[in-house]
Amino acid sequence: MQYLEEKEVIKRELTIVTGLSGAGKSVAIQSLEDLGYFCVDNLPPILLPKFIELMTEGNPSLQKVAIGIDLRGREFFTNLIEEIDNVQHHAHIHLEVLFVDAETQKLVSRYKETRRQHPLQKHHDLTLLEAINEERELLSEIRSLANHTVDTTKLRPKDLKKRITQIFNVKDASTFTINVTSFGFKHGIQIDADLVFDVRFLPNPYYVETLRPLTGMDEPVYSYVMKWKETQTFYEKLLDLLLFMIPGYKKEGKSQLVIAIGCTGGQHRSVALAQRLSEDLQKKYDYNIYVRHRDAHIESGEKR
Repeated sequence: MQYLEEKEVIKRELTIVTGLSGAGKSVAIQSLEDLGYFCVDNLPPILLPKFIELMTEGNPSLQKVAIGIDLRGREFFTNLIEEIDNVQHHAHIHLEVLFVDAETQKLVSRYKETRRQHPLQKHHDLTLLEAINEERELLSEIRSLANHTVDTTKLRPKDLKKRITQIFNVKDASTFTINVTSFGFKHGIQIDADLVFDVRFLPNPYYVETLRPLTGMDEPVYSYVMKWKETQTFYEKLLDLLLFMIPGYKKEGKSQLVIAIGCTGGQHRSVALAQRLSEDLQKKYDYNIYVRHRDAHIESGEKR
């Protein structure tokens, strides 16, 4: 497919939004629209080259575009990987892929709450669980190509909107974003993480009665976690490893890195270390660096 030459030298931004049905693509599209993107939902991949032509003709309203693609157009979906590859080689388009995901049980729960039918159930004799599993398999390749993967299992719509804003509300499309998160293994591993570090081997403040109701953001817990020699040794090695790896991720064209630190409940050790890591990385790099404590509110009793 030959694309028209763009009249302007400024690259136009194209974000493809896809992922599991029920994971939050509509909220993601709405969030991008609020950020000034021209949004089109459920575009058949076969029409993507034509839309690229429209973008490169110089229309100012198509400077930043987000396109939602999902299995409602399943008969066209097999073309998506090929079309993405074509766009990635386009001289005037900066392409990013956002993939929204969620744990299977959460997707089942959402469908039961809304009483909606999964897209793959409409023309196939599948149970809801079978449809979700088949869709996950069909999307595995596109998930591996995504620049940004967001796990919405524990996110409310307003939380997802905040995450989308953190990722895309940047002046320069080449800006690198680092998300440092803490989580508890007993609440499920963070599936959108690029790097996961397990700190359950460190001394646990949970067994100190006065520290149990607090979190790693509270000074007494933070000091307790950091005072141990094994914590200091681990953290020095972790920071050294990340300082070595991060420039490589950026050089390879990755625009976002999600670093997840997990302990048992996601309240004490992981929170303290995630907090310290985000602060140290902010001192080292001029990137967008955010910290999020996924499960601290669950353990401390904060209402969602």
